[in-house]
Amino acid sequence: MGEVDTAFIQDPEHRPKLSSIQVEGIPIIDLSPITNQTVSDLSSIESLVKEIGSACKEWGFFQVINHGVSLTLRQRLENASRMFFAQTLEKKKKVSRDEISLIGYYDTELTKNVRDWKEVFDFLAKDPTFIPASSDEHDDRLIQWTNASPDYPSNFRDLIEEYIEEMEKLSFKLMELIALSLGLEAKRFEEFFMKDQTSFIRFNHYPPCPYPHLALGVGRHKDGGALTILAQDEVGGLEVKRKADQEWVPVKPTPDAYIINVGDIIQVWSNDLYESVEHRVMVNSEKERFSIPFFFNPAQDTEVKPLEEMTNEENPSKYRAYKWGKFLVHRKGSNFKKQNEDNIQIYHYKIP
Repeated sequence: MGEVDTAFIQDPEHRPKLSSIQVEGIPIIDLSPITNQTVSDLSSIESLVKEIGSACKEWGFFQVINHGVSLTLRQRLENASRMFFAQTLEKKKKVSRDEISLIGYYDTELTKNVRDWKEVFDFLAKDPTFIPASSDEHDDRLIQWTNASPDYPSNFRDLIEEYIEEMEKLSFKLMELIALSLGLEAKRFEEFFMKDQTSFIRFNHYPPCPYPHLALGVGRHKDGGALTILAQDEVGGLEVKRKADQEWVPVKPTPDAYIINVGDIIQVWSNDLYESVEHRVMVNSEKERFSIPFFFNPAQDTEVKPLEEMTNEENPSKYRAYKWGKFLVHRKGSNFKKQNEDNIQIYHYKIP
């Protein structure tokens, strides 16, 4: 990526502090009560649900261990990702995104109008995925996004598809736990994801950056979807804005764990009981970093609004309904070119 140019430079108030604070990190939660059938009992599941609820309320983030995802599969996928990004730019660009299907390789993404110090490769969970043709509320046309298939490494696509299956299984389990923690039926969220979901997996590569005090791997943002499951390597770099005092807190890598965060959709469904929290990624001047987030998102025609069970006369609905597909298309468009305004956020739907 060469010398830094002004496109990468964060405004002074958003630049990273390089003196890392040593603090207690986000909660680490053991999922063995639901993944290890031999040890599960009702009381351990109840206490797991409480832990999840507390982490969602206080942090919006948590890590999970004993999650049931094959470590061998994860390692093979991580190795394949490294091999893919090690290719020449010319070869990577053979699977570039285009203006219509915003899926594939890309290296000039913007977050809040500032360029991220990273390159990415996106791959859909459902191929094709149907998406609104535009963010215009009166435009009913749909287009389809399809996956670009890298020819190197040769087993990359098969590994991705196998891994996505595991991510979906884990996502459904986590959504059940979150539903129970909100006092809802375990399967309450299932209907939104059973057909035509818009989930996708992303491969991130953050090259070493000679200006770690000016640039960010990913600028501050909140995830617009329902749930994110992140595999990060041992280099680390993810920072979460702590709700208690608005300080940026580094998320120390835990071997084989996944980092989970609730997205905007869960914030709306829960009527603000759980909050989607701002996070960002630091760059490293010496080491490259790799990460693999899976974004669990509902079908494009999902109408997102607070659930009936989460509202009453004392606690009325805090959001007006919006269509997820329109939100997604609006948000994605702002990742490509500078806008004169902030990209779409759920506060735009907040009821005064």
